[in-house]
Amino acid sequence: MTALLSLDKASIVFRARKGLLGSVPVRALDDVSLSLDAGETVAVVGESGSGKTTLGRVCLRLLKPTSGTVVFDGEDITRAKEKTLKRFRHRVQGIFQDPFSSLDPFMTVGQIVEEPLVIHGEGDADTRTMTVHRALEEVKLTPPGELAVKFPHMLSGGQRQRVAIARALVLQPELVVADEPVSMVDASSRAEILHLLNELQERHGTAYLYITHDIATAYHFSHRIAVMYLGRIVETGPTREVISNPLHPYTQALLKAVPEPDPDNRFRRRASITGEPPSPTKPPSGCHFHPRCPYAFEGCSTDDPRLLEVRSNHQVACRLWPEADAQARLPERPPTGR
Repeated sequence: MTALLSLDKASIVFRARKGLLGSVPVRALDDVSLSLDAGETVAVVGESGSGKTTLGRVCLRLLKPTSGTVVFDGEDITRAKEKTLKRFRHRVQGIFQDPFSSLDPFMTVGQIVEEPLVIHGEGDADTRTMTVHRALEEVKLTPPGELAVKFPHMLSGGQRQRVAIARALVLQPELVVADEPVSMVDASSRAEILHLLNELQERHGTAYLYITHDIATAYHFSHRIAVMYLGRIVETGPTREVISNPLHPYTQALLKAVPEPDPDNRFRRRASITGEPPSPTKPPSGCHFHPRCPYAFEGCSTDDPRLLEVRSNHQVACRLWPEADAQARLPERPPTGR
């Protein structure tokens, strides 16, 4: 079966200013390959600066890859013209992190949700109004007639994000790129919105690329997970398999940093990843994670590991998993040699 969306060795290189006249290259994405099937949710997790949002923008074709390809439903859209991209964007929509800045404060809720229908020439005014009201009802903004005439500043943060979801889904897209869609709302709204997205997926068969720094929500919301570090995917596989059997030391560190309920010690400090993320303008040689890795040994600073399938559909880019010894378990202590 052909994947709905497929990236093959996609890279993005920006230029960052250095001094008054100089600039240095910043490799925001580094040979990223990723696929997503119809009706599937793939979560992309990692620290800030790992390249998650850049990946999402490439998938939406808001950014053109410096190299590599982006294929949607069998059609190469890497360097497609605007006419092709307009058809593509009818089928692919985005939900962005901050509902305060992603909604036009001078437009009513009804106008915001209707705008994609106007851009793509969908129906007459009466038909669009009915479609907008139906979209608002689907995201639990009722009564839709009253909500449609309000402005964003009159709504709560959770309601604003529901408007953003309604706007993204009003065209009934096949794929939604959701970039940190619940990070700006409170905990109760967070659970409600993720449950709502699940309901809409079951109802319409929508696929999601779910970008998040929260590996806990990724566990409950996604079918597969891709862990990013400094522009690269370092581990990917079925979500429950990756969470229960993490193979990469970075994935292990992310999981250790997730806070756990502890009624006896409410002020217990959670574990953190040692060291600071390296500068993307001057990434470390070899494995980019080796300066922070407790298992790093001779060769990690020079050899550049690529994704290797260690278990069924479970890939990792780490020298602890040489091809000849792919079934070995991750060592409990750092190997000697560092």
